[in-house]
Amino acid sequence: MPRWDDLDLETEGTGISTPLSRQVNLVGSMLGHIAEEQGGTALFEHVEGLRALCKAAEREDAPEKREEAAERIATLDQDTLERLLHVYTTFFHLVNQAEQQEIIRINRERARQSGPSAWPLGPGDENGSSDAEPRPQSIDAAVADLKAEGHTADEVVAFFRQLDIQPTLTAHPTEARRRSVLRKEQHIADLLSTLRRPDATPDERAETLDRLYSQVAFLLGTDEVRAERPTVREEVKQGHHFLHGSIWDTIPAIHRDVQQALRRHYDTTAELPAFLQYRSWIGSDRDGNPNVTADVTRWTFARQRRTTLEHYLDEIDELRDDLSISTRQLTVSDALEASLDADAEAIDLPDDVRGQYQREPYRLKLCYIEERLHGLLDRIDATDVAAMAGAYTADDLLADLDLIAESLQGHGFENAAQSGPLHRLRALVKTFGFHLAALDVRQHSGVHEDTVAALLDAGGVVDDYGALSEEDKLAVLSRELQNPRPLVSRHAGLPPDAAELMEVFGVIRAMHAVDPDIVGSYVVSMTHTVSDLLEPMLLAKEAGLGAVVDGSYRCPLDVVPLFETIEDLDAADDRMETLFTHPVYAAQLEGRDGFQEIMLGYSDSNKDGGYWMANWALHKAIHALGVVCDEHDVDLRLFHGRGGTVGRGGGHTSQAIQALPPVVHNGRIRMTEQGEIISFRYALPDIARRHVEQIVNATLTSTARAQSTPPAENPLLSDKVSMESDVVALMDRLAEEGMSAYREFIDDPEGWQWYTAATPIEHISRLPIASRPVSRASEGEQVEFENLRAIPWVFAWTQTRYIAPGWYGTGQGLGTLLEDEPDARDTLKDLYENWPFFRTVLDSAQREMARTRLPIAERYDALADVDTSFHAPIVDDYERAEDAILQITGQDALFDGNPVLKKSIELRNPYTDVLNLLQIELLKRYRARTDETEQETLREAIFLSINGVAAAMQSTG
Repeated sequence: MPRWDDLDLETEGTGISTPLSRQVNLVGSMLGHIAEEQGGTALFEHVEGLRALCKAAEREDAPEKREEAAERIATLDQDTLERLLHVYTTFFHLVNQAEQQEIIRINRERARQSGPSAWPLGPGDENGSSDAEPRPQSIDAAVADLKAEGHTADEVVAFFRQLDIQPTLTAHPTEARRRSVLRKEQHIADLLSTLRRPDATPDERAETLDRLYSQVAFLLGTDEVRAERPTVREEVKQGHHFLHGSIWDTIPAIHRDVQQALRRHYDTTAELPAFLQYRSWIGSDRDGNPNVTADVTRWTFARQRRTTLEHYLDEIDELRDDLSISTRQLTVSDALEASLDADAEAIDLPDDVRGQYQREPYRLKLCYIEERLHGLLDRIDATDVAAMAGAYTADDLLADLDLIAESLQGHGFENAAQSGPLHRLRALVKTFGFHLAALDVRQHSGVHEDTVAALLDAGGVVDDYGALSEEDKLAVLSRELQNPRPLVSRHAGLPPDAAELMEVFGVIRAMHAVDPDIVGSYVVSMTHTVSDLLEPMLLAKEAGLGAVVDGSYRCPLDVVPLFETIEDLDAADDRMETLFTHPVYAAQLEGRDGFQEIMLGYSDSNKDGGYWMANWALHKAIHALGVVCDEHDVDLRLFHGRGGTVGRGGGHTSQAIQALPPVVHNGRIRMTEQGEIISFRYALPDIARRHVEQIVNATLTSTARAQSTPPAENPLLSDKVSMESDVVALMDRLAEEGMSAYREFIDDPEGWQWYTAATPIEHISRLPIASRPVSRASEGEQVEFENLRAIPWVFAWTQTRYIAPGWYGTGQGLGTLLEDEPDARDTLKDLYENWPFFRTVLDSAQREMARTRLPIAERYDALADVDTSFHAPIVDDYERAEDAILQITGQDALFDGNPVLKKSIELRNPYTDVLNLLQIELLKRYRARTDETEQETLREAIFLSINGVAAAMQSTG
């Protein structure tokens, strides 16, 4: 093992911070030693030689050196290629962890410099700093800004109470890493964090370095690729790992941050509801995933309930240590005494427990609570939802905790009631209840139509429902939704798919009866018509959910349309207005207190219309939906189906929130957290807390400002009111030109042929990273562009370094405007400076362009043995886009406005280039083989290369 004091951790001129440079050099040096130990000197020399060639190719603008690297790779046997892939992939896992530690370090440093001056030992000197500023994008900063804008404490508290923020975890297939790899990354992150401690002793540092070396070695020796696809139940467990880990700890921390901010700026506190809650699709999202069955959803509910109750028992153990208050020292409230008397009547505690806590009423109360929770645990049965019902609810638990808090506050322990373990537990119960995260059920509109058709046919109502016009469908659905009688008895004789869906609705009914909070929304994907929403309502009625009252059916579920295509986004407001005015749905809306959730699909809209059209169509649709909901007095919550990559609506969540049209800033918002984004944002507690506080900051300030500012002449454009018609027309043309370029590619049959030949999409479609199939095609049906999901579509573009879904069409869109319209340049510059939406979309595009690597992409183009290459038009659009962006932003080069991230991209490129060259060589060999056994062996290596590039790019699809 190397001597740690011999490692050279200093690097001059990297352009990154010294702490980050030292950590990257440390883990890189360790990895080099381990690679040489495990693979020999020859392997180490290959690692260093290929890196040096690709680095020189970039630094010296010498593409012949990159060619030399490719030629060297071509001479290596497959075993060596795989070892190289392991080393480079492990390097990027380590670098990614080091970068996250750097983010944490910077945030903690900013926090230290922003402490309130009234606190002892604050920043500056021993008495604190009088001019400390709140940390940017924190909750403290949001409250400070609102106070500076003239809002009173009561107004700020009212804004907090208005918030309804619901991030939603999904199992979309974008996390390429195995759980084993994720766990080792977590261990490495903890060790790197320990090394940052200024008070660590030399012995502690030496022990940490030894452990770090071992963990790096273990990581290098761990298989990157799963042996088989994960099951849905494994995905559920993975989601629960985050929900019961960093998210569980972040929620009370955020509530504490709010109270501290209110104290600091207004010298007050306030009792707040659960303004931040999580939802999940994992184990309940059925759209395109036949593995999510009724049994799986039933099991998911049981597991969430069981693990949440178990976590509360652990929290109560912690709280018991605090509440040792004796009646020999102080009294308790009459209400708590009465509660203990009632508990004694209902629950027979063991004599030794009664005796132990006879003078400690708070601890005795906790014992009664524990007994009730144990009783609920004993009733959990994953095969029988109804058996889980119990008399003690999450509201009852919260009431008991509130009783304890009120007694403490009234008897000299006000601070203990408002902080510490009791405050934490109350925040947890408010947020997670007994359900942990409400489960949304999602299904495709076509599946509902088929099931309704089967029911109507079996009930003798309509022989061929699918052949009816929309008007006739609505007539049939309206009659049946107002008729209390069921269509069929126990769904006997239904086709298998219809019977399975009806069983799902039966599970929903049973779960709702046990705990209404476990059932979230029912999301209808590919919503095209009003009947698409009435159909699942009829299925719910048929399953016994809700009832017909006074001739109107009231469904206890929120039925949510999902608008995904450009056409559907354009028509979304008209469809919702038709729905709001439909008598049957109007009654449903009234039963839901005028509340309507609407989901928007960012992935499929981009795949349908390209980057600029998708973003502009979404922005216009959001504005139009806000207006139509206001006109019909509907309480709207938008649900943003954002992916991880820019090409699927990803990017900075807080910036995206602030860029929304003001008309929808009502405090309510949902957004998906998908795949690798979950582990990136929630694997480390400090990163999770930072991510969540940024969401709260953006939602709070945007809501307050939208409601405090007089309505703009054109809320769609916010600050650009003076140019309403001109700017809208300009944006329309930009979107149309961008879509034209995009559709020219995807509508060309040779475009799809080139894409499948130039990218590793064939292998991505087989990658065992999720339970859900990559395509909506039926088994045995050929995968085409139309049925390929957006995730693998973007995934393959990212692997080849084109990253086209995140920017393609920008050149034709912006370039055409600048060439054809004399005033466009000044207008676009003004929009970039003053309009958050335009700036966010343009910056996201240039970030993806900065990550694009055309010299590498050209090598993938060379793989495609087809008649027509599309590399040249992509390069042309890139160059036009680059020129236009520089004109608009005033930069000297792309992404100059974010030098830290730009430098990170530049430093990563040579190492990522090696991974791409390895992947290209493997693809060549795979395509040259005809023996299936040889191809299968090569496919495993290609899978490894895909994981490696994904780690390097920090994104998949």
